[in-house]
Amino acid sequence: MGHERALDGLLTRVLATLMDQRLVQVKRISQDGTKVRASAGSRSFRRRSSLERMLGEARAHVAALKQQADDEPGESARRRAAQERAARERVQRVEAALATMTELEAVKARQRDDKPSKHEPPRASTTDADARRMRLPDGGFAPAYNVQIASDPQSRAIVGIAVTGHGTDHGEDQPLRRQVEQRSGQKVSEHLLDGGYVKKEAIEAAALAGVSIYAPLLAQSTSGSVCLHNPTDKPGVAAWRARMQTPEAQAIYQERSSTSETINADLKTFRGLAALHVRGLAKVRCVVLWSVLAYNLRHFADQLTG
Repeated sequence: MGHERALDGLLTRVLATLMDQRLVQVKRISQDGTKVRASAGSRSFRRRSSLERMLGEARAHVAALKQQADDEPGESARRRAAQERAARERVQRVEAALATMTELEAVKARQRDDKPSKHEPPRASTTDADARRMRLPDGGFAPAYNVQIASDPQSRAIVGIAVTGHGTDHGEDQPLRRQVEQRSGQKVSEHLLDGGYVKKEAIEAAALAGVSIYAPLLAQSTSGSVCLHNPTDKPGVAAWRARMQTPEAQAIYQERSSTSETINADLKTFRGLAALHVRGLAKVRCVVLWSVLAYNLRHFADQLTG
């Protein structure tokens, strides 16, 4: 936790310096999420009944090792300590998976009855309890984390990050926007998002906060046509529909892909985010913060020396 806070504070200080030099602004930000492969195997995901059985076996193994140490005092102390440590860590990982299971069951309970996944029993990983099975860019499913990146389209600086276990981007825009404002001490007034973030409630909440959302008008699932006007829309959603039909808004929205998607590619190709080699949300967030710091420092160093 200490390392995470230190890195987070360092990112804030770097951004403050860049903003003092008028190199970075946050009036308009672009956001995108990218799935990063977790350090966990697909077969490590187990149902509650399996986890409870595994926990009993793991605890019994710890007890057996302690009994063995009492019965065979002449055995190598170093070897015995290593075995006991590995057994205790196994218990801790299974306990963490069971604790996560409670959260997953609550999520299942909130899902719509017509959603196919609602009727599938949740599973948690005994390797990394914070990881979740997600759809990756190649179309397959694997243990992963959802890394959210907010950036300044003008300077291409990364101005905010978040790491979650959510498989979709719904609801991820408002928390990251607030984080950017807290880091910078300035107001975000334009937020560029792709279709994965589009929810009427989020757009209306942003409008009430004085933020204009730039996101595509999505096709209706039944007809395939795009809704350009809906008399039941609240003012913020109605304004978004009208805004996105203008050439000016469409030109602004083009900045999202040219900024966010290329930054994500840089992080995965050059900054160590192709796959994770640590486990647990706190450690994963440290890795992401290191990658973002490396990106920002190298990006502006290249500008100054180029």
